Amino acid sequence: MFKPIKNKKVYEHVIEQIQNMIIDGVLKQGDRLPSERELASQLNVSRTSIREALRSLQIIGLIESRQGEGNFIKENIDETLFEPLSIMFMFNKDKPEDILDLRIAIEVQAAYLAAKRVTEEDKKELENILKKLNKVEKEGNEKIRAKYDKEFHYKIAKITGNYFIINLLNNISSLMESFIIYAREMILKAVDDKSLLIYQHEKIYNAIITNDSEKAASYMREHLELINTHLM
Repeated sequence: MFKPIKNKKVYEHVIEQIQNMIIDGVLKQGDRLPSERELASQLNVSRTSIREALRSLQIIGLIESRQGEGNFIKENIDETLFEPLSIMFMFNKDKPEDILDLRIAIEVQAAYLAAKRVTEEDKKELENILKKLNKVEKEGNEKIRAKYDKEFHYKIAKITGNYFIINLLNNISSLMESFIIYAREMILKAVDDKSLLIYQHEKIYNAIITNDSEKAASYMREHLELINTHLM
């Protein structure tokens, strides 16, 4: 099952081997790992190296330790694979343009794909989110507005059906929410037309529900570049 390791940085290669087994489907969500003693024997390494590897895998969210039971591949592994992105961006708070670049790269294509793949049920769900967003634009506080703003963008990602697009946006959610609040505040201070964000979201929505991929992508880019204008 496991392959002996020779002449390498031991604990890092233990991590790599376990990660590869997860990717290849040999280890699945919820699977129990062998004991430290068994892992050390199968991999031909010390138990100290195994402990270092397991500690690192816990930190990045791939495994969890259960008292009296052992170490397990996390059940909600999809939610943890991308979270280190949040940590990286949090160390670069002085560069919000990095977050915006990521959003443009992902969300313009997401809007394009969503317009091609949207179902009738998706249209209803997106419409409901937009109605809530438009309502709170007029009467809610900024944190509530940001919540529905994020929900609108995340729903578009979900419509694509693309695993990586969905998880990238979902799993930097706390970062995205802080960024959206900040970006919205900058825009609303700078523009005279306070309904501009409503108008932009409605254009994106209408392009998606009419299956106009080119317009959906164009309107999403326009929306995100408005943010860019007021952040720089």
